[in-house]
Amino acid sequence: MLTAFQPASSRYVALSWGLSNSIRSLLPTRCFQTKASTAEDVPFRKQYKDELKKRRKAGANDREGNEKHAKDLRLEKWELTVGIEIHAQLNTKRKLFSKAFTSVNDKPNSHVSIFDLALPGSQPEFQKATLIPALRAAIALGCNIQRESRFDRKHYFYADQPSGYQITQYYSPFARDGAVSLYNHDGIASLDGTSINIGIQQIQLEQDTAKSIQQPPSTTLLDFNRVSHPLIEIITLPQIHHPQTAAACVRKIQSILQAVNAVTTGMEQGGMRVDINVSVRPKKGSHSSDDLIATNLGQRTEIKNLSSLKAVEDAIVAERDRQIDLLESGGIVVGETRGWTLGSTATVSLRGKEGEVDYRYMPDPDLGPLLIGDSLIEHIQKTLPELPEKTIGELVSKHGLTIKDARTLVDLEDGARLDYFDAVLEELNSILTLEQVIVVKGKSKEIRKLGVVVANWVIHELGGLLTKAEMAFNPSTVPARSLASIIQNLLAGRVTGKTAKQLLATVFDGDARDVSTIIREDKLGLQHLSQAEYEAVAQRLIDENLEMVRHIKEKGQVQKIKWLVGQMMRLGEGKIVAEKAEAALKDLLFR
Repeated sequence: MLTAFQPASSRYVALSWGLSNSIRSLLPTRCFQTKASTAEDVPFRKQYKDELKKRRKAGANDREGNEKHAKDLRLEKWELTVGIEIHAQLNTKRKLFSKAFTSVNDKPNSHVSIFDLALPGSQPEFQKATLIPALRAAIALGCNIQRESRFDRKHYFYADQPSGYQITQYYSPFARDGAVSLYNHDGIASLDGTSINIGIQQIQLEQDTAKSIQQPPSTTLLDFNRVSHPLIEIITLPQIHHPQTAAACVRKIQSILQAVNAVTTGMEQGGMRVDINVSVRPKKGSHSSDDLIATNLGQRTEIKNLSSLKAVEDAIVAERDRQIDLLESGGIVVGETRGWTLGSTATVSLRGKEGEVDYRYMPDPDLGPLLIGDSLIEHIQKTLPELPEKTIGELVSKHGLTIKDARTLVDLEDGARLDYFDAVLEELNSILTLEQVIVVKGKSKEIRKLGVVVANWVIHELGGLLTKAEMAFNPSTVPARSLASIIQNLLAGRVTGKTAKQLLATVFDGDARDVSTIIREDKLGLQHLSQAEYEAVAQRLIDENLEMVRHIKEKGQVQKIKWLVGQMMRLGEGKIVAEKAEAALKDLLFR
């Protein structure tokens, strides 16, 4: 059946096929001109299918939104509690209990002593120098150093632990009662306010295990170079209540350890491993709780060996949701060890309560007490490197960086990008002429401080090239002097911003010529246009964009001048300076 109605204009007829109401509702009203169709008309069948896809997508989005809303409502009834254990490799020359050298990527089993292999008759020999980076870490984290601590044996059998026990300090650690302060710029959850302090229960010395290398289907190779590599284990108090804050806490501790040169590398390079303890409990005032229940923590589970900040946050979210689902369905959370694989949506059980190991801790009879003198503690305190919070403050106050850029410099590549920033800034200051220094530093509002300019190139321009090429940062890829020379030529007006980026890409790709030679031989120097030439290009753009000009002049939309400036620079092909282009445009628009 075909029905028709006549709209106000006799030139259009709206048609509706005799379809079911449910299908018809998917179709927008279609109007056909009586004149011939154009190539831009959309076929009926395609329009129907596209509309159906939109509806399905909208429905999926609604369901996702409803599920998210339901989860958010659940979190109002349940409180998450997280405690963190961080295992970090100390930056030392020797192992903890033998004179063998530490190593990261050396030939397997090339740095192994008889004690590392637990050969009969071998005994541990504490290497005093390994204590220095451990003390730097503990003092930087505000801990009280214990003048006397002791070593214990933690017994368990596994192939990567040839002695059948690990030497640790669980009962008598060398450092206690520290804290780490987290702020907005550290990335804490908004519900934690502007800052939060997380207590550190203790820091203990312990030895690492061998490195297991799987060779499917059934072979495991062992590299004993890592056995007895000095570790510190940092145990926080269970004072974290949001996954985002937990990740921020790990990031902040990692940053502090790297800043004071206490550890070898960060999480991404395998120098740190994280275990998290997760529990949930009803909040006070919720329908499923009373004051007695809400004063006690819930049954915790432990998720081991997380190797990235994303893994920390995602694993906590997954385990939190699993425990809430379990409790709300009438189940019970059991204490167990669980695992997490990056990209997963759920944690998996590794060892249940019935499989928990009795570690049979006992004092190590071969090692006496560890005694630490006041003079050593005072020396470490006086010589402690600058902490990240102070470094960020100086980057902001001295160089004018944003907190975000300052934090990025401190965190990237274990601080290597910050060292590169300092090197470029030092080179730039050494080659700038006195006149250029006055120009750059004398107009704080018009021309940014040198530090801001350098940070932009180090973080964003160079960082963009690294990301695109999927390369790790290396300061030799673009030497500090080369980048400083590029920036100096830009500030001096010898090249435009576009050409400066081209120069950076050229050096990045391996051109070994110095920057001045590249500019001269490739004819990249700025060819200055006369005022009349600037005005001619500006007038052409004004004539071609009369509607935009009307908005600028009559509606005061002056921000659109920036678009015209961009078009002038595109037309100028590296010969136009943005400031002069903007001046020419404003002169023609408002005179």
